Parts: sequence; structure tokens; C-alpha cells
Amino acid sequence: MRFWITMVSVLALDQLSKWWIVANYQVGESHALLGQWLHLTYVQNRGAAFGIMPGQSWFFLTAALIVIIGLMYYNLRYSVDRLVQIMMGLIVAGALGNFIDRIRLRYVIDFFDLGWWPVFNIADMAVVVGGCLLVLHMFFFMKEG
Repeated sequence: MRFWITMVSVLALDQLSKWWIVANYQVGESHALLGQWLHLTYVQNRGAAFGIMPGQSWFFLTAALIVIIGLMYYNLRYSVDRLVQIMMGLIVAGALGNFIDRIRLRYVIDFFDLGWWPVFNIADMAVVVGGCLLVLHMFFFMKEG
């Protein structure tokens, strides 16, 4: 159940935040949110997370679909620890959020701008945080066999 709650909540937050940016910003427009540390900058990203590999939409759509289906299947098929359900929900929500953008718009809406890192969105954060936590969990808490 935690998988679905996490996935739906994060996906909704991702899509609502992107809708808000598009409704209130022009492409390339930027405003400081936390002084020099964080800006909101509307970017149309045609690459992968953080803008890498631009123009490879079919590759990213296929990869995202494999991740989404694979993790959903795994969650439904196997008894999964509560924390792992949350981690997997984060990854699926992020993959699905950017997948929706790519299908609907042919690009991903990004807006968090640290100035020293490529512009990103909530879906990117969900994939990175969920993936890192899942890897740490696998290394430190999963039993062999």
C-alpha cells in the first residue's frame, strides 16, 4: 500500500508543480527562490535527467517504461518491506512523471536551478533519492539468498 500512496502522491506533486511553472513562467524565465542558492527557471529538457543525452526520446521512453513495469510487477508479485515500497514508489513516480511529459510534450519540464548543476524537477529528485536509498538498503540491510 505504501508503494501506491508514495507513487500517486509524488506523481501528483510533480505534475502539479510542472503545471504551475508553465502557467506562471515563460521558457527561460528565472526568479530567485532562496537568494543565490536556488532559482526557479523554466527549462524544456529534451534529454535525460539533468539534460544529458538530448534528442534520445525513444530510448528514454523505453527505459522508463521498463523501469515502471518492472518495479510495479515486483511490488505486486513479491512481499516487499515497507521502506522498500516507499523507495520503489519514489522511483516509479519519478519515471512516470517524466514519461508523461515526454509523451504529452516531447520534452520534460524542469525548473529547480542551483546554478552549478543542471536544472531538474521533482520527478528527477524522486528517482535519484529513491534509487540511492534502495542501493543503500540493498548493501546494508538485505540478506543474501
